[in-house]
Amino acid sequence: MFGYININRNQLTEESKEAYQAYYCGLCQKLRNNFGAKGQMLLNYDMTFLIVLLTGLYELESQKQEFTCPMHPTRKQTAWLNEATGYAADMNLLLGYHNLEDDWKDDKSYTKKALAKILEKDYVNVREKYKRQAEAVETYMEKLKAAEEDKEQNLDVTAGLTGEMMGEIFDWKRDEWSEELHCLSFYMGKFIYLMDAYEDMEKDKKKKQYNPLRLMADQCQGDFETFCKLMLTSMMSECARSFERLPILTHADILRNVLYSGVWSKYEYLQLKKKKQQEKKVKRGK
Repeated sequence: MFGYININRNQLTEESKEAYQAYYCGLCQKLRNNFGAKGQMLLNYDMTFLIVLLTGLYELESQKQEFTCPMHPTRKQTAWLNEATGYAADMNLLLGYHNLEDDWKDDKSYTKKALAKILEKDYVNVREKYKRQAEAVETYMEKLKAAEEDKEQNLDVTAGLTGEMMGEIFDWKRDEWSEELHCLSFYMGKFIYLMDAYEDMEKDKKKKQYNPLRLMADQCQGDFETFCKLMLTSMMSECARSFERLPILTHADILRNVLYSGVWSKYEYLQLKKKKQQEKKVKRGK
């Protein structure tokens, strides 16, 4: 379910791109320091967004760290780390562990199962540190499994489960910003769930697996794409509206880039892919 909350690099200044990359590298370094190389395998851009958001909201001071990256060994890389980096790394571990477990259950991937087993001790430690967030993720996985087994057709129910879980993850300190952070991440979570279902539609159809959008696809047919775009747009509009109510100045351009443009990167890629597939069918028909 990872990979949708990213930046649109073409619409960012070089300075902002470098800042975002520094936070991303900071998360990578923190995962390595806390959980070893196995932790770095969980690295994703979704939690980088959380770091930038919390850094801007709480006006955190970041420490600059230069390091040599095995992926880019020719020159020193820069990482920015602060209190939010450590929190995001722990949340990355919680979500990544359950994502691996879920992949094992769905696809019987022994590689994912083995990695989850290796991360088990780290998961227990993080769970003790953040019981509220860990219980939210565990409850989410249980409810989502039940909804899928019951073939739940109400999109608000299934997508809402992801939203509720994300609300607890983003609510770092349970303070005066909790309500707005909950609102922002609730709609972001719903967007992630619906985008994930949209991307997996054809694969799930071929495998005859549950997909919450299948009923809509059957009922709407010609209007399916329009309805999906409207739903996704609605979720991100609410998310962005909530963000604009937060008093964030630091890195506001990066955060707006993600919310207004970056999150649509995968959707636009899928549209382009579908267009090319349709063009191939037309050519073959001729």
